[in-house]
Amino acid sequence: MAWRGWAQRGWGCGPAWAQPAGGRGCEELTAALAPPRLLGRRFYFFIQQKCGFRKAPRKVEPRRSDTGTSGEAYKRSALIPPVEETVFYPSPYPIRTLVKPLFFTVGFTGCAFGSAAIWQYESLKSRVQSYFDGIKADWLDSIRPQKEGDFRKEINKWWNNLSDGQRTVTGIIAANVFVFCLWRVPSLQRTMIRYFTSNPASKVLCSPMLLSTFSHFSLFHMAANMYVLWSFSSSIVNILGQEQFMAVYLSAGVISNFVSYVCKVATGRYGPSLGASGAIMTVLAAVCTKIPEGRLAIIFLPMFTFTAGNALKAIIAMDTAGMILGWKFFDHAAHLGGALFGIWYITYGHELIWKNREPLVKIWHEMRTNSPKKGGGSK
Repeated sequence: MAWRGWAQRGWGCGPAWAQPAGGRGCEELTAALAPPRLLGRRFYFFIQQKCGFRKAPRKVEPRRSDTGTSGEAYKRSALIPPVEETVFYPSPYPIRTLVKPLFFTVGFTGCAFGSAAIWQYESLKSRVQSYFDGIKADWLDSIRPQKEGDFRKEINKWWNNLSDGQRTVTGIIAANVFVFCLWRVPSLQRTMIRYFTSNPASKVLCSPMLLSTFSHFSLFHMAANMYVLWSFSSSIVNILGQEQFMAVYLSAGVISNFVSYVCKVATGRYGPSLGASGAIMTVLAAVCTKIPEGRLAIIFLPMFTFTAGNALKAIIAMDTAGMILGWKFFDHAAHLGGALFGIWYITYGHELIWKNREPLVKIWHEMRTNSPKKGGGSK
C-alpha cells in the first residue's frame, strides 16, 4: 500500500514532497527504493510488487483467412456463403493437418467400394424375387378398380419412364435440394458453415469432405451442377452400373476435397469450399475418357458442339491454370482432382478395384450362409 501511495503523490524529493509524520525524510525514501536485501521487510515488499504487476502472457491471436483484408477471400465468389470474416487456427506444422483427411479419404473410399460390392451381390439375389413380385402386382392392378386421376399412378408412370441412370441420380439431386433448403434457415448458418463447407483450417476436417459434396449455397450453382449430372447420368451408369457409380461418385467427392486441402495448405490460401463440382468432374472425365468421340455442347450455347476428348483437355487446362494462378471463383484444385480421378479410374481403377471384389463378396456370402436363420427357415 505504501508503493501505491507514493505513486499517487509523485516521485522525487523536495518541497513538493510532504514530510512524513514520523520525521522520515528523503533519505529514507531513497533507501526504501534501493535494491532489496535478502532478509527483512524490504524483501517482502519487493516480492509483493513483482507479483502484483506480473506481465500477463500474450494471447495468441487467430489468423484471418487468406491474405489481404478481412473477409476479402469470401467476397470474390457468389457461390459460397456471404461470411464477412472467418477465423481459422492454422497448425504450426501444416502438413500434420492433412494426416487425418488422408486416412479418412482412404478409409471412406475402401468402405464405399466394399459397400457397393455387397449391394450388388444383394441386388442380384433379390432380382428374381422382385420379378415375381412385379408380376403379382401387375395382376392385382388388372383386377383392382382403377381410380381416375390417381397421383400415385402418375408418379409410378413417370418413374418407370426414367432410365437407370436418371433413377440413380434422382436421390442425389433430392439430397442436394434438401441441403440447399437448410442453407436458407438463419439459425443453421453456423452449423452449415462448420459441417457443409470444406476447409483445412477448420476445426472439423473429415466429415465436411463428404457433406460439402451435397452442399450448394447458390441456386444457379446447384442448378448447373445437377443439370450436368442429370445429362451424364445415363452414360455413366451404363458404363459402370448403379452400384459402382455410387461408389465412384461418393469417393470422388472426398478425393477431390482432399486434393483441395493439399493445394490450400501448400499455397496458404485458406477458405471454405462447397458443391458437387469435384464429383461431377469425375463423372464427366470418366465419360469423356470412355467415349472421346461423343459430341458435347455448352448449356446456354447448344449450337456449338465439340468432341468429348477436346472438352476434357480444355477443362483440365483451365483448372490447372486457375489452380496455379490462384483464381478464386471456383475451387480449381477440387475440379482438377476430380477430373484426374475419373480418368484414372476408367483407365486403371476399374481393373484394380472393382474386378478384384470377389474375395470380399465371398466373405460376405459365407457370413450370410453361416448366420442363424430367422424363424427356422431359409431365405
